[in-house]
Amino acid sequence: MAQGAPACRPEHMNAPTPPDNTPPLTPPAAGTASGTIAAAAPGAAAGSVDARKTYGVGDAQVHALDGVTVSFETGKFTAIMGPSGSGKSTLLHCLAGLDTLTSGATYIGDTYLASLDDKALTELRRTKVGFIFQAFNLIPTLTAEENIRLPMMLGGESGDKEWIDHVVDTVGLGDRMKHRPSELSGGQQQRVAVARALASRPQIIFADEPTGNLDSTTGAEILSFMRSAVREFGQTIVMVTHDPGAASYANRVVYVGDGQITGEMTDPSADQIIDHLKHWD
Repeated sequence: MAQGAPACRPEHMNAPTPPDNTPPLTPPAAGTASGTIAAAAPGAAAGSVDARKTYGVGDAQVHALDGVTVSFETGKFTAIMGPSGSGKSTLLHCLAGLDTLTSGATYIGDTYLASLDDKALTELRRTKVGFIFQAFNLIPTLTAEENIRLPMMLGGESGDKEWIDHVVDTVGLGDRMKHRPSELSGGQQQRVAVARALASRPQIIFADEPTGNLDSTTGAEILSFMRSAVREFGQTIVMVTHDPGAASYANRVVYVGDGQITGEMTDPSADQIIDHLKHWD
């Protein structure tokens, strides 16, 4: 997406919020970092406390995360930015339970991820977390509809048909549902990925460079859909991006450098973000 691309205002979506019939997340066991988590960010959708991730040993040791404490507010769109090697993607992966910390804590809601075994962590990711990746990550042999329903199908569920139909209509996929990924454009494939992330109404969506493979116009459309999901559905989204134009769609931008939080901005414009990034050079 081109720097400084104008933010497209999302169209209003009037569908009622579907009921959330899932049980509350299980609090961490006594003696874990749960007390620290609750005190650090009560009611946060996700976050970390003194998160550290180290690769290698001795002189080859690299601190990808170096004591990161950050929380992400429910119902907000947050962008994480930083130069290459800053630790922003590592932070996202650890927050999402796709990677583990060397020390410290990551949490989703009131669940401390390190307190979960592999089966419970997989279940949490399937039911409480949505993912949007730069490479779309669609199953090539499945139709758009089947890809959207896949997380629920894996759990033996059919999902809320009215809600899924509304999500599909919102992202403009109504006439492409029977097509396979090879029959869709890049923008259409990413719309399928966004719909898949929203379909199960997860507690939080993590997006890793979601517009990195798209042209600026299509990228703006995808970002508008994501922002609409926050404004109209109350969805929580945390997105890693290197693009100031993409980050300007967020309510908040968190900056990462050398494995640490170096600053943040609220409701910034693309120009304000660009001005801030000049200090990285």
